[in-house]
Amino acid sequence: MEKALEGLRVVELAGIGPSPHAAMLLADLGADVVRVERPGGVTELVPPDKDSVLRNRRSVNADLKDPAGLAQALALIDRADVVLESYRPGVAERLGIGPNVCTARNPRLIYARITGWGQSGPLAAYAGHDINYLALSGALNAIGREGDKPLAPLNLVADLGGGSMPAVLGILAALHSRTRTGAGQVLDIAMIDGVSTLMAMYWTLTENGQWSTRGTNVLDGGAPFYDTYECADSGYVAVGAIEPGFYAQLLEGLGLDRSELSEQYDRTGWARMRDRFAEIFRTRTRAEWVAVYETLDACVTPVLSLAEVPEHPHIRVRDTVIEAFGQRQPAATPRFSDAPAATYTAPRVPGADSRSVFHDWGIDSMP
Repeated sequence: MEKALEGLRVVELAGIGPSPHAAMLLADLGADVVRVERPGGVTELVPPDKDSVLRNRRSVNADLKDPAGLAQALALIDRADVVLESYRPGVAERLGIGPNVCTARNPRLIYARITGWGQSGPLAAYAGHDINYLALSGALNAIGREGDKPLAPLNLVADLGGGSMPAVLGILAALHSRTRTGAGQVLDIAMIDGVSTLMAMYWTLTENGQWSTRGTNVLDGGAPFYDTYECADSGYVAVGAIEPGFYAQLLEGLGLDRSELSEQYDRTGWARMRDRFAEIFRTRTRAEWVAVYETLDACVTPVLSLAEVPEHPHIRVRDTVIEAFGQRQPAATPRFSDAPAATYTAPRVPGADSRSVFHDWGIDSMP
């Protein structure tokens, strides 16, 4: 059996944020991903050979500002199916490795460009980070407690949810299109656009008068039955009992009768409901509440630290977190019925694989 993307060749022009994550997802599924590093590398929070996001691919060095280095990168791109690039607009063109150059040499190439603001628009040339794309999309204003300032979440939302995930989707869609047309495409993947698509549900709620100010809605912690609560040992549980059936089982676990509280969706009673929930949750430890809700389908779960996650029975049984090359890390996803289990090779020292990559890709000698 082959992995789902076996035989797909990807050139990743080294960057940070969404592009290495997208490359990881493709490599996890079997694509032959080669990361082209520039001299000195890119700024990383940890050394590159310790960064699990850089797993499952090989690394070559190429100074794109030097004609020899540019020639090496272009030789790889000539044989690639996909190029993944995350420079600011215009940078790749100035380096001589932009989409016009690359697709002229390789018309079947999928050239995927990930930026914050996109290739066009007044902000295209400006810097930004996850929090900025969240801010302009309306997502940031919706996250946080009532009466408090907007809460910056982890960069899961714009960098990854709005950047790397649409990049992988776009690449796979373009490859599917190529099977019919024989032609590649250039993809403009903007994190601001990606975040906006993630907000589709909240646009719908807003346009239909069902979304109010921050922290007062069902899905933003405004509802007492969709929130977190502190336990006696300072641990927390997460409650997501939105539907009436789950809410009934939540009350059962708390030992509450419906008559003690207002109707579930009567907002005038939410303050008292929250106080009662908080009061009762503080009477037992997190582990005790886990035991209470083990047999109740109430959408109540412990809030785990990263250190605790691998030991949770469900995580352990599914191998959702694995250990490879001496580090705990998330397992590859999704899982396929007719493909071998994922394997994990350690991230490489930048430039460690130049000779093997050029040999395997049929380049007789380095340009």
